[in-house]
Amino acid sequence: MEQNLSNTTSASVPWNKGKILGQKRPLKLKEIWGIRIRLEIAGKTRDLAMFNLAIDSKLRGCDLLGLRVRDICHGNHVLHRATIIQQKTGLPVHFEITEVTRSSVAEWIAKRQLQSQDYLFPGLSGVDVHLTTRQYARIVDNWIASIGLDTCDYGTHTMRRTKPTLIYRRTGNLRAVQLLLGHTKMDSTIRYLGVELDDALELAEQTEV
Repeated sequence: MEQNLSNTTSASVPWNKGKILGQKRPLKLKEIWGIRIRLEIAGKTRDLAMFNLAIDSKLRGCDLLGLRVRDICHGNHVLHRATIIQQKTGLPVHFEITEVTRSSVAEWIAKRQLQSQDYLFPGLSGVDVHLTTRQYARIVDNWIASIGLDTCDYGTHTMRRTKPTLIYRRTGNLRAVQLLLGHTKMDSTIRYLGVELDDALELAEQTEV
């Protein structure tokens, strides 16, 4: 009995062994298109819709998976913009839905014949439950691996960070990124993007208003 317990303890491996637990990297533009193309070729309608909407919405996994069809659609029409209440903060956040995403989401809704009250990404047991965050994490890992990236460096927060990072690098507008992420404090946005405060202040001083 004691020997079996000892063997079990020594054989157990920490869940985080070999994993990078720091901030997950955002995707580059070419990597976004690399994943899109692979999903299109593979005919993975749901994954393509989920990937595109995850990038556009910048939502946390729990909020993305909690979306119902009615949250982003009016009748059979996918909206250009949507607003939801974040589970973590209880505050509203707004996001745009680009043409590429609207097209892929509409195709997924039609293929699955989802109704207004249904979850946009139903679980395996039916439309009354949505995919879990653990299932979503595995799906994201598959996307990352499909283009040859290390899944230890990327994760579900990669989806949330990608577009804000691209916007910030293009414009240097931290306030816009803060609004898009639904952060209440600028410091949170700076930490989230990995921007040093001095760099942020320098950018702010150089920005004409």
